[in-house]
Amino acid sequence: MALTNVKVTAQKLEKRKKRLKYTKRIVIILFILLLAIFFVLMVIYKGGSFTVTLDPNFSLKSGLVLFEHLDNPEPKNRLYAKEIDFMDNISVNWLPQNINNEAEGTHNGENYIAYTFYVGNHGKETINYWYQINILDVIKNVDEAIRIMIYQNNERIIYAKKNELTGNPEEGTTPFYSDDIAVLKQRKHIKPNENDKYTIVIYLEGDDPECVDAIIGGEIKLKMEITEEHIENAKEK
Repeated sequence: MALTNVKVTAQKLEKRKKRLKYTKRIVIILFILLLAIFFVLMVIYKGGSFTVTLDPNFSLKSGLVLFEHLDNPEPKNRLYAKEIDFMDNISVNWLPQNINNEAEGTHNGENYIAYTFYVGNHGKETINYWYQINILDVIKNVDEAIRIMIYQNNERIIYAKKNELTGNPEEGTTPFYSDDIAVLKQRKHIKPNENDKYTIVIYLEGDDPECVDAIIGGEIKLKMEITEEHIENAKEK
């Protein structure tokens, strides 16, 4: 009986070692997955609520550049707008009338984000480019009441999500292109040494019927991309 007990105990110990070995492997794999998710989220959320990026391959080929200050056109592939701590709902009529000309770079105000920058053609040929604003993340359906105002060379368009109940555009706005792309437009025929000035204003429209208490504490993250002609094919589909 003693030999049998020793044999059974040895088998149990061997099985326990195998279980511990497998458990360690699973823990290591889970740790690596969690670490990977952490780094992905860190990249996604780096840079605040609104960023602007330029396709580096397109810029090298075409001579298109991205910069913040007209008197110092230092080319950059990515621009960051500064966040604000809190955004309460306001009316479009409360925004400064000269908001597109008051400053360069970040010039946020009370309850809105405002960012001015330039896209310039420093190449030798007239070119076209596309710009789009992607909706990367939405919390508590805050996109239902958000407004994205774009001044392109002082011409203003306000973009908003369609009314959830009626399916119609909100008053005075152009509807978002899709659920995850707010804006998709082509800029045609920018000439050599010509600059396009953009001012992006982001705010919550208090007169929107969907600006309700349920969205309090919500967040939205937006990214504007300047890209080349191939997006035209995606748009046609």
